[in-house]
Amino acid sequence: MHGSPSSGSHPNKVFASASALAPPPNPRDTLPMFKWLFGKGEDASPATGGNAEVVVVSRRVPVSREQAFAAFVDHFDAWWPRERRLAGGAIAIDGRYLGAVREAGETIGAVLSFQRPEHIVIAWQIGPGGKHESSEGSASRIDVRFVAIDANTTEVVVVHRDFARHGDGWQGYRAEMGGKSGWPALIEAYARTLG
Repeated sequence: MHGSPSSGSHPNKVFASASALAPPPNPRDTLPMFKWLFGKGEDASPATGGNAEVVVVSRRVPVSREQAFAAFVDHFDAWWPRERRLAGGAIAIDGRYLGAVREAGETIGAVLSFQRPEHIVIAWQIGPGGKHESSEGSASRIDVRFVAIDANTTEVVVVHRDFARHGDGWQGYRAEMGGKSGWPALIEAYARTLG
């Protein structure tokens, strides 16, 4: 019989996998695996890693996870550098699922996942050479996790991925964002606003 249970098992008995019974992983426990997976060093600040298609930066900040998340999302305009803006105008993240990222009223991103104070994913509609992407389908993804190390320390891990969605020139854009003036400088600008 095709798909019959192995010898010694009861055909009507359902077994739950161990993972189905286990509680979800603690983000603190998964951080070392995440660092290993994306090539992030342990002691650098900010730490940069990734591969040919992904940029990963992380930075410990001396505030609670809630404060770190609020500074990144709710006060985006306070730390995102003017020279990184399309028109130099005010920039804001509408902090909710399917919210928009706007600069001077123009949509430059979409919030694809929003879990305050742990996680946000943005479809980033700014491409190579500062080109505005018309849809989130042609946008890279910025995935940010806020991992509480203790009550007053948070590891902020930024993964900028899916650069190929931008089309021609994506490799140069990935190199730019992984370079010294890209995410390493951005995460430092963010950290400075936290004191």
